[in-house]
Amino acid sequence: MGKDVIIACDFDSAEKTFDFLSLFKGRKPFVKIGMELYYAEGPQIVKKIKELGHRIFLDLKLHDIPNTVKKSMAVLSKLDVDMCNLHAAGTISMMEAALEGLTREDGTRPLLIAVTQLTSTDEERMKRELLIDKPLTEVVMHYAHNAKIAGLDGVVCSPLEAAEVHKVCGSKFLTVTPGVRFADGELGDQKRVMTPKQAKNIGSDYIVVGRPITASQDPVKAYERCVAEFVD
Repeated sequence: MGKDVIIACDFDSAEKTFDFLSLFKGRKPFVKIGMELYYAEGPQIVKKIKELGHRIFLDLKLHDIPNTVKKSMAVLSKLDVDMCNLHAAGTISMMEAALEGLTREDGTRPLLIAVTQLTSTDEERMKRELLIDKPLTEVVMHYAHNAKIAGLDGVVCSPLEAAEVHKVCGSKFLTVTPGVRFADGELGDQKRVMTPKQAKNIGSDYIVVGRPITASQDPVKAYERCVAEFVD
């Protein structure tokens, strides 16, 4: 399994999404469909993008009681996405239920990864607002270990934490890392960030890149820059 760049298609309509994807002549980048687009357009947007030949990370971050998550994952598994996720904070039993629901009758399923802590969360905010007094890195590693116990394929984490996740959970345990920005770019609302090259060097398996590509004057060039720094 090689490294890859996932483009976060955080648009609010199918029209904007397809206009964006049409820029990639002859290329089929791995794309992330998040809550904004999914809630705007529903499951059909997933099916249409899949029909175009793109791999899809469906980023809905499920977090509910185990039975509800299990049934929801069973529905999502029918969309033939390549990766989906949930919140590790939902406990091991919820993650195990999700995995059960996601697995089809023939034993196949998308990759399932867990969100540890959002990259917009820093340690001070985690302590003050969430009342979690443990150090941020310790919390992320504990959540990642729980995800591995539950049988998941990996976690979403900051690129700053990818190397440590691999130490705790093994090299085959996937690290999917948002919070990636070019060295000459804006940070936006991300707190824990790295460049694509830094993410590669520290061991991220996938990077998720949104605005540095989608808001660029030349999205294809920005995407190719990410690939050159992270994959090539």
